[in-house]
Amino acid sequence: MSRIGKQPIVLPDGVKVTISDTNLVTVNGKLGELMQQVDPKITVKTDQHSLIVERHSDERDDRAKHGLYRSLLNNMVKGVSEGFTLVQELVGVGYKASSNGQILELSLGYSHNILMELPDTINIKTTADKGKNNTIILKSVDKQLLGQVAAKIRSFRRPEPYKGKGIRFQGEEIKKKAGKSAAGQ
Repeated sequence: MSRIGKQPIVLPDGVKVTISDTNLVTVNGKLGELMQQVDPKITVKTDQHSLIVERHSDERDDRAKHGLYRSLLNNMVKGVSEGFTLVQELVGVGYKASSNGQILELSLGYSHNILMELPDTINIKTTADKGKNNTIILKSVDKQLLGQVAAKIRSFRRPEPYKGKGIRFQGEEIKKKAGKSAAGQ
């Protein structure tokens, strides 16, 4: 049995869950509303203050989906009650980020600046403190969308292994390679 799938999801105060006949689960909270279509082989039940995910059989596919849908629903409950935050750092001389509404402008050493329009459900904030790396702070209720947008931003300039320059997640360790050594000295 799935160790993750069998755990109940505790519903905090102010979070409402509705399950339609077509297995569409809607989660409402103080920060917003999220919806997830659940596979028909998976059953979602609500208790007093918890959400329970069950599967119909022990087939391999059903066992995999059991844990998956429990995790997705747990992320939805956490998102509408607390929200998710991701922080990215720009490491490199002249690398800058600025935001104007839902448009992120990145200066990453290319011949032109990169403009990226973000979805409405993501809040963005950029900081540029003297003596520290510029940071991009992304907040959202949807964990999947937040991760997708953060990965797209990171793809514009991945951290390189020699100096570590690029866009990285806060706290991420980059394995550095030794550069060329001078021969004959």
